[in-house]
Amino acid sequence: MSHAAERMSRVDTAWLRMDNEVNLMMIVGVWLLTPALTLEALRERIESKLLKYERFRHKAVADAMGATWVPDDDFDIARHVVRATLQRQPGESERHALQRLCGELAMTPLDPARPLWQFHFIEDYEGGSALVARVHHCIGDGIALISVMMSITDGGAEPPKRRKREAAEDAGEADWLADAVLKPLTDLTIKAIGMYGGGMAKSIDMLANPYQPLLGSMDMARTGYKVLGDVAALAVMPDDSPTLLKGKPAGRKAVAWSEPMSLDAVKTIGKGLGCSVNDVLLGCVAGAIGEYLRGRGEDPAGKEIRAMVPVNLRPLDKAWQLGNRFGLAPLVLPIGISNPVERTYAVHQRMNELKGSYQPLLAFAVLAMSGLFIKPVQDAVLGMFAKKATAVMTNVPGPAAPLKFCGSTLRQTMFWVPASGDIGVGVSILSYGGGVQFGLITDAGLCPEPQQIIDRFEPEFEKLLYLTLMLPWAGQDGA
Repeated sequence: MSHAAERMSRVDTAWLRMDNEVNLMMIVGVWLLTPALTLEALRERIESKLLKYERFRHKAVADAMGATWVPDDDFDIARHVVRATLQRQPGESERHALQRLCGELAMTPLDPARPLWQFHFIEDYEGGSALVARVHHCIGDGIALISVMMSITDGGAEPPKRRKREAAEDAGEADWLADAVLKPLTDLTIKAIGMYGGGMAKSIDMLANPYQPLLGSMDMARTGYKVLGDVAALAVMPDDSPTLLKGKPAGRKAVAWSEPMSLDAVKTIGKGLGCSVNDVLLGCVAGAIGEYLRGRGEDPAGKEIRAMVPVNLRPLDKAWQLGNRFGLAPLVLPIGISNPVERTYAVHQRMNELKGSYQPLLAFAVLAMSGLFIKPVQDAVLGMFAKKATAVMTNVPGPAAPLKFCGSTLRQTMFWVPASGDIGVGVSILSYGGGVQFGLITDAGLCPEPQQIIDRFEPEFEKLLYLTLMLPWAGQDGA
């Protein structure tokens, strides 16, 4: 297997340099396994499966022009898969101790002289074992890392082998995109963004190959008009509404997660309301945040907050290639609407407004271009996104059936999305094994007890379910 050095793409370079004193760009995840594993079995599995992805043997070496993936010739699995011990405080449950450890690890930097990932293994946890994973965002986005994590489970498929030519094309893809999109909006740029018209993923693939033919002038004109409108919308977007969740972070993290809810029940509500599963879940998120603010003495009536939502920009069959290929879409959450049905319809309307938007593609290009700047300039560019949002939110579909890992059952899993700039809230939604659950990571200075928000998710869901079942459904008499 070749482990040659490889130039880091601009967008991955931007993520590498995005760490600051209050937010580290690490994706943190937890696996709960039954029965217990041994550290030896875990290291053997990671070495035999995960390290087939060359990126996990490479360290990131920065230079004046960006960064390079360089093989770690002194790689040692014992540095990356380490034993951890839960130090339970008086009266503290195992769950709370694990949540506290995850919060501490979320603000503990990875060793920059080594590959930017680490697994922390708790051998004895709730009758089984727990595994906390930390992976720097420059290695890959959520879709890519879910693909990687699936591959290391029992029976997981190994990554396909790339030919040298394919690897070179993949490495330069994001750079070509940034050059094309961030140039002044000339006819060439409009042509580049608008090709195929079959979705952003196809547009990116087309952008990687400037020799493909372009569409006709009418398509170019329509696309150019839409792009100009989306650029203007990003430029004039006001800063987000002030709430208790918006402010200067303290740089300490707290995490929480819910127990799984039935995914079938979520789908039932969506069918009854004519909305998507995402609409239902995000409506519950908005309701839980609104109720939390009410409980803290802040009236959210008439208020909305904005969450930056990642939008996947890659074909799913290429997720194993790692790297970051997603844009950001600003989603408005109507936290001030108390009626659950009305709130879900409001989310549905806002999601529809985002469909067909080029804002995620343009946001991707901004991230890619910021990888060229010195860090103070990059921080200023990314601060624009932070001012316009209160939270980062992501929804990742996991496998429908429970997975096995080293013979044990992965009974529950959750991950937490990092936030950039001064954003202090990260919301994660993950479906797995027929259930769906919420995870929350917050800055302790803005929200010291995120469990108080998590605990409001299920009541909001139950209210929505109850009201939905009372409504007339299509096909009923009088409906």
